[in-house]
Amino acid sequence: MRNRWEELEKRIEYQFRDVSLLKCALMHSSYVNEKHLPKQECNERLEFLGDAVLELVSSEFLFLENPKVSEGELTKTRASMVCEPSLAFCARDIELGKYLLLGKGEEATGGRERASVTSDAMEALIGAIYLDSGFTSAKEFIHRFILSDLEDKKLFFDSKTILQEIVQAGMEQTISYDLLGEEGPDHNKTFHVEVRLNAQPYGTGKGRTKKAAEQEAAYHAILKLKEKSDKE
Repeated sequence: MRNRWEELEKRIEYQFRDVSLLKCALMHSSYVNEKHLPKQECNERLEFLGDAVLELVSSEFLFLENPKVSEGELTKTRASMVCEPSLAFCARDIELGKYLLLGKGEEATGGRERASVTSDAMEALIGAIYLDSGFTSAKEFIHRFILSDLEDKKLFFDSKTILQEIVQAGMEQTISYDLLGEEGPDHNKTFHVEVRLNAQPYGTGKGRTKKAAEQEAAYHAILKLKEKSDKE
């Protein structure tokens, strides 16, 4: 187990002084329940702390980067930056799901890839780093793994809306999402979807839900449209 945690430390470019904090950040409530451990040993308390640190750091970032933007717009932008899909996207970048301690039931139902689970663990990891070595280290982690490449992250988790806006802007095309197939048992399915513009395939995606698969398909369609536009 220690070797796996060292692997994660290399991924996040941070080495814990107190490894028990890292273990706690990775410990889902299902694991604690299954092992009959005290409830407070799961990562929910660290998630609570990490959420507060993340809100402060992201607020400071937006305040300094956007000196002419109103409070309302800053609040709206912050909400999109630290929402569940966005944090799950960041967690996927560092493959956080593979390191989680899950109960057998949660494991069997696809918990390692469930956005609610991985986004919570991402916040717990922030809380653990904060307790381990303070605000500066937690801030560096947030800037490196959450506040980087914001445009691409927004494009990914809001891709269906963005694709719709591109089409409505004058391309005179219709969008359709077609289910290509699904695999796996009912409790742990993977859906494969293709997005079409005027019946022409433009991108494919897969996900634990149809919506997630559609988002990924729309993301690839946007990239294809941008590439096509750049060549014209």
